[in-house]
Amino acid sequence: MTSGTEAVITLRPDADDLVPSEAPPSQSVADPVDAPSFPKVLRRRLEHFFADQKISPKADLSMWLKVAVGLSVLLGSWIAIYAFKPDSWRFVALYLLGGLAQTFLLLNIAHDSNHNAISSVPSVNKLLNYVFDVCGISSYMWRILHHRGHHSCINLQGEDDALTGRGIFRFTPHEPRTRLHRFQHIYALFCYALFSLDYIFLRDFEAFFFPTHDYLRRTRHPPREYAILLTGKALYVTYMLILPLVVLGKPLLLVALSFLLVHLIIGLTVSLVFQTTHTVDSTYFPSGRSEFDNGVYHIFATTADYATENPLVGWLTGGLNHHIAHHLCPYVCHTHYAPLTRIVKQTAEEFGVPYRQHPTMTQAIVHHLILLKQLGNED
Repeated sequence: MTSGTEAVITLRPDADDLVPSEAPPSQSVADPVDAPSFPKVLRRRLEHFFADQKISPKADLSMWLKVAVGLSVLLGSWIAIYAFKPDSWRFVALYLLGGLAQTFLLLNIAHDSNHNAISSVPSVNKLLNYVFDVCGISSYMWRILHHRGHHSCINLQGEDDALTGRGIFRFTPHEPRTRLHRFQHIYALFCYALFSLDYIFLRDFEAFFFPTHDYLRRTRHPPREYAILLTGKALYVTYMLILPLVVLGKPLLLVALSFLLVHLIIGLTVSLVFQTTHTVDSTYFPSGRSEFDNGVYHIFATTADYATENPLVGWLTGGLNHHIAHHLCPYVCHTHYAPLTRIVKQTAEEFGVPYRQHPTMTQAIVHHLILLKQLGNED
């Protein structure tokens, strides 16, 4: 496939991904002779797809089009705001358009670049990864939490950062249940809508200065990352809040409500896109890393796809509805996920391995809420 140097992660994680991010050809196809046949066959088929089609696993033309569209809409919305100095309603409309562009960029560009999936040139992925910072989120910390705190420990209580409920949510059967959790399926969507605000103003700072995970406590962050964190936050608050007040003279209440509405959209959308892939009533929550002999089985047990036959959902969500393919091939650009998912389904059926999926995103959301209700009412 691609050379082993193509995928470069800034920090070396304490634990490898369940399926390595990118391995040299000499290691990627041939598993040890005693490896289970299903993982071996599946990996070979996924990798041979690119060789057989004579295509790169990195960004194709459609991906570069998405990069151009996302960045152009975000930049264009803010140019229009300052060039035309619109009235209140048009200001809100353009402000929301910029917020939708941020949502699109986070799901489609920032996530792929985090996995070095867009280009074989590391500096290109690094540059595009700063989309996180443009949207007010530390790209550096998100990279750590996503690789070490998720891909290497899917659905493991105490390790998978995506399962952090802060006492408000009970996401796994392995954590204590409180009275509040009985209602978590009711208040979940409201809390999810606050996700991006939490990340921008609290979570990044907590991860840097008051870490709860052991691997974060042991990590010495480079001084430049502290500078980027503070600079990125300051620039985000400046262009999203301060400049509309100072340069355009917009009322504080109008800007504040527009900012809140943008983040309700970003928070709810991003949360549901991710939550419906691992925390649904059909996925499994292992008690430890050693439960599965092979990371491929771990991925299939803890991950669910949705709406894989709907290209619009895949286009808008950055292919994250093809989530099993993503965890199996995180170094592959998401515009290739659809055919990879067909290989995953076919191979799983052939070997009798359960493949979890929901036909629509709506059904996936419903089954996520069903799980929350179960975990809130049952020990």
